[in-house]
Amino acid sequence: MHVTLLAVAALSATLLMPAGTQAAAPPSLYEIPLKDIDGRPASLKAYQGKVLLIVNVASRCGYTPQYQPLESVYRKYKDRGLVILGFPSNDFGGQEPGSNEEIKEFCSSKFDVTFPLFDKVGVKPGPGQHPLYAALTGGASPFPGPVSWNFGKFLIGRDGKILARFGSKDEPDAPKVIEAIEAALKP
Repeated sequence: MHVTLLAVAALSATLLMPAGTQAAAPPSLYEIPLKDIDGRPASLKAYQGKVLLIVNVASRCGYTPQYQPLESVYRKYKDRGLVILGFPSNDFGGQEPGSNEEIKEFCSSKFDVTFPLFDKVGVKPGPGQHPLYAALTGGASPFPGPVSWNFGKFLIGRDGKILARFGSKDEPDAPKVIEAIEAALKP
């Protein structure tokens, strides 16, 4: 009964909206404000027209060695239009406790990371979730649902649409990930 009343209330609200009024569309991924690892304002607009692999990363996780295949995949495909974007997060087990400066130094010295890194963000649902992850995992996403751990991956097409989602256990150079990247890179 409670669900029915909610549905009736939602339908009533929709019917009472003035003509031509629509619910706000979710923002384009390109419009979401970000900060790079150095704290400078950024956005995904700089990568418009590229294929993106967005990854929530952590320095003290069992999956941290994935930095190496992430970098290898980036180097192999960047000239074809792939950009890997790392978003540090301390949401899972406190496995990314460092400052942005410490994260940047760790990634550079331990894994020779050259792909772009961003400011530490919240990926779990709730008040601390960054708007980028709300868009990637929310109800309007083709792959909704919370990120379950570090090194979750979202593949974004050249048009800014979410094409695929891979979990922590999916290595960046696994055949299914590479097949999806290569398909997205086709002209």
